[in-house]
Parts: sequence; structure tokens; C-alpha cells
Amino acid sequence: MIDRADAGSAVGRDLLLHADILLAEWRRVRESAPTRAAFQSGTLVWLQAELAASLAARAAAGGKTAGVYASLRAKEVSLSTFASVEVVEPTNDAAERALRHAVCWRETSGGTDGASGSRFVERVLTVVASSRQQGHDVLAVLTKALQAARTGMTLPFFPAAA
Repeated sequence: MIDRADAGSAVGRDLLLHADILLAEWRRVRESAPTRAAFQSGTLVWLQAELAASLAARAAAGGKTAGVYASLRAKEVSLSTFASVEVVEPTNDAAERALRHAVCWRETSGGTDGASGSRFVERVLTVVASSRQQGHDVLAVLTKALQAARTGMTLPFFPAAA
């Protein structure tokens, strides 16, 4: 938006400024100063009001900026979910970290030759990422999975087929 060189440029700069303030304040909350409740009732309310006023003023100009305004207003409640739900973060950093191994593998391996190879890789990388997130030994999980596949047994931590 900033690069549009039109009314959207100012909106883009406002969005970036508000995001920078939000993330800086959120880092403070994660360090326990201020509390989550104080953040919700203070900084977050202020930021939402400021951003809404800024967007509303520029949305009157119409065009793409009005579309961005409408989209943000429609998602307004979900954009602040992180403030009230402990396990939700305001960024996608955790998801990007979880995908990093797969992306590095793809960039260094050259990928696969076909659909079956792609399915194998996506499944193994899913098991690796899930095992790490849940604190399981990745090698042990993959070993059990291979043994189960060869012997026709169901893994104990996977639900049995109905």
C-alpha cells in the first residue's frame, strides 16, 4: 500500500506505524509489564480507536483504500484475538518456524519427481513438525511408523481406523 503513491500510501504508513506500536507493546506484555488485562483495556483499545479513525477518514476517498478499510473492519474482532486467548500470538512467527525445515529441504533437494514422492515428503515433514511441537522423539516416531507400516499394525498414538 505504501508504494501505491496514492491515498493508500498514507493508510499503509498508518497501518505499519500501528503494527509497530502494537508489537512493541505486546513484547512488554510478554515480559509481564503491563499485564494482559491492562494491555486489553488500555493500549489495545487506544490503538483500535486510532486505527479505525485513521482508516475511516481515508476510506471516504474510495478506491482500493475503501476496500482495505472494509476488509479490516470485517476482521476487526479476530485481529485482536491474541489479546484475550493465551495461546494465540499476534504474528505467524511460530508457523514460519515450523515450516522452516520443509522450506530448507525443498530448496536444497530440488524437490521430488512425482506426486507419490511429494505425498511421501509432505507426510514425513508433517510427522516431523508435529512430533517436535508435541515434544516426541522424531526418530522414535518415524521408526514406529515404519515398523507399523511393515507389519500392518496401528500405531498406539494414532486413532484406530473405524
